Amino acid sequence: MSNFLAIATVTETLRQVLDAAVSSNIAGAKATAAKPSESGEKSVNIYLYQVGPNPTWRNDDLPSRRGDRTLVQRPRAALDLYYLFTFYGDEGHQEPQQIMGCVISALHSRPALTRQQIREAVKHAENGFLNGSDLDEEIELVRFTPISLSLEELNNLWSGFFQIPYSLSMAYQASVVFIEGKDIAETPLPVIDRNLYVISMRQPLIEEVTAEQGPGLPIFAESRVVVKGKNLRGDLTGILIGEEKIKPDEVRQNRIDFKLPSGLRAGIKSLQVIHEMMMGTLPEVHRGSESNVETFALRPRIEIEEGSTNIKVDPEVGKDQRVVVFLNEINRPDDKKPPACYTFVLPSRTADSREISIPLTGLKAGDYLVRIQVDGAQSTLTVENGSFTGPKMVIR
Repeated sequence: MSNFLAIATVTETLRQVLDAAVSSNIAGAKATAAKPSESGEKSVNIYLYQVGPNPTWRNDDLPSRRGDRTLVQRPRAALDLYYLFTFYGDEGHQEPQQIMGCVISALHSRPALTRQQIREAVKHAENGFLNGSDLDEEIELVRFTPISLSLEELNNLWSGFFQIPYSLSMAYQASVVFIEGKDIAETPLPVIDRNLYVISMRQPLIEEVTAEQGPGLPIFAESRVVVKGKNLRGDLTGILIGEEKIKPDEVRQNRIDFKLPSGLRAGIKSLQVIHEMMMGTLPEVHRGSESNVETFALRPRIEIEEGSTNIKVDPEVGKDQRVVVFLNEINRPDDKKPPACYTFVLPSRTADSREISIPLTGLKAGDYLVRIQVDGAQSTLTVENGSFTGPKMVIR
């Protein structure tokens, strides 16, 4: 771990290390850490000119938080530091070059900052400005690598120092420096037992959803339903209709039989087969593979009492469900005009209801076949001798 003082600690430790190296080899030489300037003293100046993310460690702390924003692990930024070393002294005696050679030798022989060097730097920092630094506790040591800068890159770098003439210089990269936040993650209890499960990737496939009586026949609220497909049987097999999960009565590899649960509203319904597994030392149900989603129409049943213009609906119609009523006049043999047809899109209701009424204004008197459509699922008509015979409504 290392806190916000890590960058400053690296710079000051480097300065003290180089100061000891150059002063022991070149009389009067020293190391400074400031912006490059016109200095005549024998010295090496250390200037941090760029900081960037370390490409190897930059995402090592992800994810740092769970979906509920609680901390998984302490956020940690991984950085590379880029330093410009500038060398000063008497050009006549090649002092800048002597100091450069001394710095190169020191960093090549010992390229990493040791924990003891960091502790000494924190201890001897002027006015104790590094008190509280914990860089010495970081597992990864900070290592220095020389960077080869082209003439163009050097020119661009020095052009940022206004009215300061170029001095002999070279660049080094310090890697890697971590900075961690103050938040502390909660430590969970250790795992007592570990269980390994091997699961075959056999996804269930639904090919057809029909009424028990056969394909093409309508499905009503009290119907039994058959699901046909492949790989339908799992350890624990369930049926998901919309958001409601039900347990089927009979499950085979290519067929599932079940009765629709009570309380379903008429309309177009989604159906999915889900496989679950018992997992864990104290077995618990875990969701496994899921099938494709198929749809079926849960059709409403209607009933019209003789002489009434109200339509009784089973199951009841929700107040927000879309209801459309179709009236088709029964053609009479002595009537030469085409039969009348009416379509009514009913407004939403204030409450759920098992009975709906249609507007009678403007309707032609006569006998009508009646159908309703609830959320896209349409009621059926009765057929006798090849003709539609009901449900029927009489308009007078």
